[in-house]
Amino acid sequence: RHADELCVTELASVIWAVQMSTVEFHPWNSRRADVERPDEWRIDIDPMPKCTFDTVRRVGATAREVLDQIGAVGWPKTSGGAGLHIYVRIEPRWSFGDVRRAALAFAREVERRVPQDATTTWWRKDREPGKAFVDYNQNARDHTIASAYSVRGVKQGTVSTPITWDELEDVVPQDLTIATVPDRFARLGDLHERIDASVFSLEPLLEWAERDDRDRLADPGESRA
Repeated sequence: RHADELCVTELASVIWAVQMSTVEFHPWNSRRADVERPDEWRIDIDPMPKCTFDTVRRVGATAREVLDQIGAVGWPKTSGGAGLHIYVRIEPRWSFGDVRRAALAFAREVERRVPQDATTTWWRKDREPGKAFVDYNQNARDHTIASAYSVRGVKQGTVSTPITWDELEDVVPQDLTIATVPDRFARLGDLHERIDASVFSLEPLLEWAERDDRDRLADPGESRA
């Protein structure tokens, strides 16, 4: 497949996109040097309709525990909605399918630790409404999520905002808007600035995926209609 895509490297590119009526920016998790080898693993904690942000906080904290266990550094941000995103820089060695497979193994481990709060159930209609879905499928090819500092297309003008892990306990996503985030950025700088300094190998997670295969845990997405 071939297509011309905007690759933002300077402010002028952002301004051009905005004047073309772009509100949200949803980048790929790979770079133009090799678009088929992702260098970012994305953990999307997506609350179901009756799931509170306190539940999202607990699932996020558990995700951090698992990341610490495997030696990965996670960079959290609000989604700009009701959820939480965590980015992990990875070596660009694996295909989208491999990254998704590793993400599923990770999501299952989070679910094992907090089954009352987290789910990996594929079909939305089958998920308990009070749980948070650990959405591993955002790592599949052609799937994207809002970038850090992207405005979201809602009337409140919320922004998908990088936070520290210490802030997770108290952050109120609805307070992070186009009216408040510029001052926050001026005070704190870019909290994801050093993401490239911590690069993770997916090998431990792919070993977990192989374990799940041996235990006959099917990939629920493989049978989707």
